[in-house]
Amino acid sequence: MYNIIKELEADNSRLAKEAILKREADAGNTGFFDGVRMALDNYITFGVKKVPIHGGPDGQGLPWDAFAALATYLYNRELTGHEARDAIELAMSAATQDEWNYWYRRILIKDLRCGVSEKTVNKIVKGTDIDPVPVFEVMLAHDGANHEKKIKGKKLLEPKLDGVRCLTVINYEAKSVVMYTRNGKVLENFSHISDAVLKNIEDFGRSYVIDGEVVSHSFQDLMKQVHRKDDVQATDARLMAFDILPLSEFQAGKSVMTQRRRSNLLATLKPVLDKCSSIDVITQVEVELDSLVGELQFKQYNKDAIAAGYEGIMVKDPNAVYECKRTTSWLKIKPFIEVSLTVRDVEEGTGRNVGKLGAIVCEGEDDGKKIIVNVGSGFTDSDREEFWAAKDALLGQVVEVRADALTLNQDSDSIWSLRFPRFLRFRGFVAGEKI
Repeated sequence: MYNIIKELEADNSRLAKEAILKREADAGNTGFFDGVRMALDNYITFGVKKVPIHGGPDGQGLPWDAFAALATYLYNRELTGHEARDAIELAMSAATQDEWNYWYRRILIKDLRCGVSEKTVNKIVKGTDIDPVPVFEVMLAHDGANHEKKIKGKKLLEPKLDGVRCLTVINYEAKSVVMYTRNGKVLENFSHISDAVLKNIEDFGRSYVIDGEVVSHSFQDLMKQVHRKDDVQATDARLMAFDILPLSEFQAGKSVMTQRRRSNLLATLKPVLDKCSSIDVITQVEVELDSLVGELQFKQYNKDAIAAGYEGIMVKDPNAVYECKRTTSWLKIKPFIEVSLTVRDVEEGTGRNVGKLGAIVCEGEDDGKKIIVNVGSGFTDSDREEFWAAKDALLGQVVEVRADALTLNQDSDSIWSLRFPRFLRFRGFVAGEKI
């Protein structure tokens, strides 16, 4: 087997690597692909941080069945601590140097180091009797700015945190807890969280995946600790849980539970999570965006998010299932503010907007701050034509403007402007009415 790894490692060509894999697949080399699957399957972990390098002398050789049995014991945590260390060293002494260093050791450290990914392997074994490698994928959000038509009806709102996405896999049967990044890399530096979950694993009653964000007092400090090899100082990090689903459904790539059911499940398990140190459950707020009350709640939630210093907010469909892909069921939105200002002047456009409205100059007051700003985005082409044709009628009109934030004018201590202002609507105009 190690000769195949050496061969793959020696040639950087993607096509050459695929040809080598195809050759082994056509030959029915299931033992090789079993080992590849152990190394590339993110759900398989062995609970060991250091695996020694074989420095000689060569052993008589370690049969694959013997190594596979050792790997199974480690995976099921039937061997841990000193017993695991001793068993690994015994297996290493039985193996040859090449056998261990290029094959068995790389499986245990979860890194074949030959430029082969699970997607490459799955491409080659598709249509064969060889099992594919499970691909670790998570649910991802779309940018709400590109899907504004989806922001309607009943939605669940929650703050968007500035941290590290973390999937905590609670394997009730194997009695293990492993924390992963969104890309399937094991997070080993937050053991104060995973150890606490493991201590209370019996209270969960089954295997789950908790989706959340690890946060700290400082994002920069947190990132320094994520993959640090030594002198780790991450004990102040907390896991903010925002979703949960059964492990079997996560592995299947899609849950049968709706967002509302999953949120309720997370709330039900909160007493268990409260027993685990450094874990909090993110509170969600449900709003009906098709109602005036819901619209006002949405605006206030955005305003509060800005005040609290959050990165943004998440808008989630309460009836959507968890899917391991990017989906509009989750939308991320930057916090914004909306202010009502008075049009004091209009400016003609340039380039393709010559002879049309370019921008409106607005002035007003919000929360005691005087605002003067040019608003040149948010208009359709027809808006620009119609508004410019009736430009005199615009003066004095009250307009609603959406922006990312208030900013103090560089040339004044008392005049404010808006960051990325966008025209929303004129107040007091009925739908379809022309100026």
